[in-house]
Amino acid sequence: MTDGARGSSTGLIAVAVAIVVGAFLVAGAARDVGRKNDVIEVTGSARRAIVADLGLWRGSVTVQSPTIQGAYGEVSGYGERVRAWLKARGLADTVIAVHPVETTRMMVTNSDGQETGVLAGYKLSQTIEVRLADPRAIEKLSRDAGALAGQGIPIEAASPQYLYTKLAELRIAMMGEATVDARARADVIAKAAGSKVGNVRSANTGVVQITPRFSTEVSDYGMNDVTSIEKDITTVVKVTFALQ
Repeated sequence: MTDGARGSSTGLIAVAVAIVVGAFLVAGAARDVGRKNDVIEVTGSARRAIVADLGLWRGSVTVQSPTIQGAYGEVSGYGERVRAWLKARGLADTVIAVHPVETTRMMVTNSDGQETGVLAGYKLSQTIEVRLADPRAIEKLSRDAGALAGQGIPIEAASPQYLYTKLAELRIAMMGEATVDARARADVIAKAAGSKVGNVRSANTGVVQITPRFSTEVSDYGMNDVTSIEKDITTVVKVTFALQ
């Protein structure tokens, strides 16, 4: 073989080796990048049973009269009778709130149902509200309030509301519980795939669902049930973990 041919062959071998080494390095780098990007995203949840610690009852009395003086006298009298009924049940003035009287002018309407601009009279309403740290007492009060109508008082009572006032503190603790649940789920999935779970890459909290006890109802925007005394609270967190 001539010196020229021998040199050409050596050069080709060097190029081939460089290509192979380069391909190996690129593949290795790709594997490293792939490992860095290997993650698992799981959703964890936590659920607790809670009991409302605040009850709210509202009742409104409404009267209509041709004169505002007559309407005001009537509504004030009915409001005072409701207040007296509540106090007779042992409720203190501090838990009874009597709201200001609301006034609406009523106009005469024609045969088409349109207002004519002629004053027909006045409608006055007053709301009486009770707040108690004993929701069961509010529940009973709501049932017994029908007796007011039996006394001739034109009252309209709203459905009682039962609230939980310690949500802020409880939510923080439950977010931690939901994260622990997410880690446990990630461990199970990763083990089945022959991997191990590493550090947290990111975490996003979901909405809080407060529902009646044992209810399966949920909402994308969260729920805050006020209709039941016994409730369930559920929190959700979505966590991304690195895989090793």
